[in-house]
Amino acid sequence: KAMSSNPRTAIGFIDPLHIVLAVSDGRTADSVGLTLADLARVMQEAGCATAYNLDGGGSATLYYNGQVMNKLINNYERPCGDFLYFTN
Repeated sequence: KAMSSNPRTAIGFIDPLHIVLAVSDGRTADSVGLTLADLARVMQEAGCATAYNLDGGGSATLYYNGQVMNKLINNYERPCGDFLYFTN
């Protein structure tokens, strides 16, 4: 699955106070998704020194200020037990 294009979610760290969140749609007519190598390249180009691939596939969701920011597979928000929560 690492070599195939799929929806992906990642977090990267530029430095201790600067992070990058990335989500890629996939498996739709609008987006094929990313391979893990593609995702690594995106994070590197964003300036991340370290990055982590998180859950992907149908669970790849970016939720911000009360709204889902990406297009979900079949417009379905899957239940997910793991998440990152940021507050200021």
